[in-house]
Amino acid sequence: MAHKYAQLAFTETVRAMQQEQNSRAGYASMDQGEDYNFLLSAVEAEFIAQRDSLYMASVSETDWPYVQHRGGPKGFLKVLDASTIGFADYKGNRQYVSAGNFRNNDRVALIFVDYPNKRRLKLMGRISQVAEDDWQTLASLEDDDYRAKVERGFIIKVEAFDWNCPQHITPRYSESEIESFITPLTNELSELKARLKQQLKTQQSASLTNEGLAQNSSIAKTSLADYPQNSGEGELPLVISGIRQLTPRIRAIELRHAKGQALPAFEAGAHLAIPVILSDGKLTHRHYSLCSNPNRTDCYEIAVLNDHNDLKIANELDKSDIEESGSSTIHQHFTLGLQLNCAQPKNYFPLEQSTDPVVLIAGGIGITPIKAMALTLTSLQRDFSLHYCGRSLDEMAFSDRLVRQLGDKLHLYVSDEGNKLKIEKLLVSAPIKAHFYFCGPQKMIDQLLKLAQQHGIESCRLHFERFEHKIDASAKSFTVKLKRSAKQFRVSAQESILDAVLAQGIDVPFSCKTGECKTCVVPVAKGNVIHNDECLTNTEKANKLMCLCVSRAAQDTLELDL
Repeated sequence: MAHKYAQLAFTETVRAMQQEQNSRAGYASMDQGEDYNFLLSAVEAEFIAQRDSLYMASVSETDWPYVQHRGGPKGFLKVLDASTIGFADYKGNRQYVSAGNFRNNDRVALIFVDYPNKRRLKLMGRISQVAEDDWQTLASLEDDDYRAKVERGFIIKVEAFDWNCPQHITPRYSESEIESFITPLTNELSELKARLKQQLKTQQSASLTNEGLAQNSSIAKTSLADYPQNSGEGELPLVISGIRQLTPRIRAIELRHAKGQALPAFEAGAHLAIPVILSDGKLTHRHYSLCSNPNRTDCYEIAVLNDHNDLKIANELDKSDIEESGSSTIHQHFTLGLQLNCAQPKNYFPLEQSTDPVVLIAGGIGITPIKAMALTLTSLQRDFSLHYCGRSLDEMAFSDRLVRQLGDKLHLYVSDEGNKLKIEKLLVSAPIKAHFYFCGPQKMIDQLLKLAQQHGIESCRLHFERFEHKIDASAKSFTVKLKRSAKQFRVSAQESILDAVLAQGIDVPFSCKTGECKTCVVPVAKGNVIHNDECLTNTEKANKLMCLCVSRAAQDTLELDL
């Protein structure tokens, strides 16, 4: 008796091909002996019960085969007996190609793949749709915990099956499978953290005994062994689902909805305010551009530069100041599973809705909003180019990925290789009516704005975002009076009015802290203002409005309507 699978699959033409390729001898045994590969054993039943997807082929009236993916919860395809399997067909596909084909030809072929273990089961059978009034059979195919709507049920009578070799199956893992691997590691990490926390407490106790209360404040400030696993007060609950080291100093953080829901849509240029608890226990927020593809709603991605060294060199900060860096806290304490309750994404740096050519310019970590813009422009088939500058290639986040995604639209400028961007040449050689979008260090942005003005490029074609606003070294201190609060205080030369007002316990709204969003705009009661913002119109400035985060008094005293 021949193997049933061989009878169905090994036609005369197939056998001739096997003979030509010298593989026929390996399958000769399937033409004789007892056949059992049409009755499912416990091995096949267990294998099928563990699958949450399969590939299904049908035959159309044009004799063309049609292959479709079918999925559901693990075990959605049920083994009813040794020669019968069935599954519930969930709502979602609106073409009905497979269902239509089965009405004319009941032949079906299935392939089940266990990717982690590189195992594959092929099965052939005859399929029929369960009658709508056969409630008992339909009920046996449903999955009570799966919320998708069942449109119909199918029963398959097994004709033959065969196990296939593991060659060329790339191991792939589901989220739950990865979690099973990671859980022992995270448990071990939690235990190590607990031990470290206990050691720190012991050291702190010893230090307090030996060095008194003065040392106590220092220890309390530097200890963050017990960083909270849930922070922020926003309405959008996000959890860290992935962390990747993009460069030695830049780390990508993937965020998903805590309840597995789709995330709010965003447009390129948008950012998230990430809650960060500093070493003194204070909750603050740091703004990071969303650099993931705006077409995706399953996750957000941000990229965080650990700026300790840059801060220390640029500002000559001491160690205690360095520890207040939000990026350092993120790099040290943001781990998988951490929940961040954020506000909805906001966008002060949007792409214009037009068909004009676009020139994108990014410096260093400024690639984050520019990357999202490039992906959007690519999907819209817009005319654009991206010019990306960095000190060295290994410090340029996403450069390898952008090379693959953008091809000749991407231009890299690596200082260490003697290849620097000539900004003036780029501006004058750009397409007519091109809009320029740039993000990067303040020096680069100031140079771009100056050269654009010299060459008569209209300001409406210039769009940019700053990392931060640096107060001019020549700035002077001044006095601020709050009219309604009846308060008066000095603002130091290197302090913003916003920070000084907040220090007085006055609750004023703010967001970007770079003069781009208008969130902290307040009326001026008396005095003149040095406007350093990028958002107020000349009319608004004439109407005595100012941005607290970046603008300053033009004289010794400024009175605000607060």
